[in-house]
Amino acid sequence: MFIDHDESYEQIREAVKRLCDDFPGEYWRRQDSESRYPAEFVQALVDTGYLSVLVPEKYGGSGLDLKAACIILETIHETGGNGAACHAQMYTMGTLLRHGTEAQKQTWLPGIADGTLRLQAFGVTEPGSGTDTTRITTTAVREGDDYVVNGQKIWTSRAEHSDLMLLLARTAPREASPKPTQGLSVFIVDLREEVGKSVTITPIETMINHSTTSVFFDGMRVPAENLIGQEGDGFKYILDGMNAERILIASECIGDARFLVQRAAAYAREREVFGRPIGQNQGIQFPIAEAHIETEAAALMVERAATYFDEARPCGAEANMAKLLASEASWKSADVCMQTFGGFAFAAEYDIERKFRETRLYRIAPVSTNLILSHVGTHVLGMPKSF
Repeated sequence: MFIDHDESYEQIREAVKRLCDDFPGEYWRRQDSESRYPAEFVQALVDTGYLSVLVPEKYGGSGLDLKAACIILETIHETGGNGAACHAQMYTMGTLLRHGTEAQKQTWLPGIADGTLRLQAFGVTEPGSGTDTTRITTTAVREGDDYVVNGQKIWTSRAEHSDLMLLLARTAPREASPKPTQGLSVFIVDLREEVGKSVTITPIETMINHSTTSVFFDGMRVPAENLIGQEGDGFKYILDGMNAERILIASECIGDARFLVQRAAAYAREREVFGRPIGQNQGIQFPIAEAHIETEAAALMVERAATYFDEARPCGAEANMAKLLASEASWKSADVCMQTFGGFAFAAEYDIERKFRETRLYRIAPVSTNLILSHVGTHVLGMPKSF
């Protein structure tokens, strides 16, 4: 994926491919049809250290950069798998790593690195706020040595499979804060003792197997020592995590796109209709070629965004543009692949319809295409805000 990667990156890519050989299409189709969490696959990533790739070595991780994480996720998707089952463990802990105290890092990161603690849940979005994060209404009120949390989160994926959650809540009313982005705070929440008591997790059935949920908080007590950074400054703390999330998900989209383009090209070479391979027809060949070109162009934008992130340079625009271009390329590749396979694309055994459903998500989440366009229009090009 990256034009400047060295031998160690290639070794990671080849090793991940070998790991994914143990989880072929049949495995992913079974998880999808049964709405199962791919626990065996996630455990394999834990055992090989790939899930802790971004955790520094001093805390038991690999201490590698975001490019390495991108290669891992892209390769998983290019082989037909789905890294969404665990990608949050890579980017969510970044808020703790960059803004937590040393005591917090020592408490949580070693367990995250060795897999004994699962940090998969990122509690941000709410039913009434959507992408307008400043309008969340979940509150955290200080009472002695604790904060008491009340409210609801939605689209909190993998909460049922997490020990910990990174939670964004209001510690001051929006109208009482100098800026809408102030008055928000971030907490590490230990769900293990709270689920079934002050925390209720409700699965949401969706068109893809994404293990997403609604989470309700009713008087949940969080120790004040679990507050990350300064009270009220949480919004800026989660931005780093959001940029990493968008770059990593863009790499997944590149993997999906390459999987779909490769499948389409192979089928077009082999499938004969009217006495000739269908790939000989420009109506089939050209859309596949175009999807490939757009994928490789998007991959370069993902590379730039990851480079900026690893160099600690501002990368909000690059992360957003990478996510938009990659998600559009993967969606186009999915549509082209479906069209190439024709009726066979709807058969589950080819994995095309599964990937068609899975990759559609990323034009909406974790940030919608329209919001990215708004960000670029106002923050990059200086035009008036449209809302």
